Amino acid sequence: MNLKKGFLILAFAMVAVIALLYGIDPVWFAGNFLGVPDPGVNFAHILRAVMCLYLALGAFWLFCALTDRHRNAAILTTMVFAGGLVAGRLLSFALDGLPSPLLIFYAALECAIVPLAWWIYRQPD
Repeated sequence: MNLKKGFLILAFAMVAVIALLYGIDPVWFAGNFLGVPDPGVNFAHILRAVMCLYLALGAFWLFCALTDRHRNAAILTTMVFAGGLVAGRLLSFALDGLPSPLLIFYAALECAIVPLAWWIYRQPD
């Protein structure tokens, strides 16, 4: 399998799982992973919006993996996506302190994705 195609399929799978964890049952997710027993309507709304944003980007990545169209652009968006998330997380670490272990794990994962995506982007088709 082509490296770029495989990377995009993996990116889709990872972001889809995370998105569905956030949004299918925000109360369960917030209680079990974030220590927030009653997140309220606004928090659930944000998690469901984030779920759909993640799924939309993941669908784009999957489309680009399964067709040859826009494959390099899709890889760049994985880098921008992960880079934006990790920048926000690092800012929050500095201003707010450390969050739950799951969110620290996400930050490490996103930090690793940025250079990996750049390396894959630079590989020949």
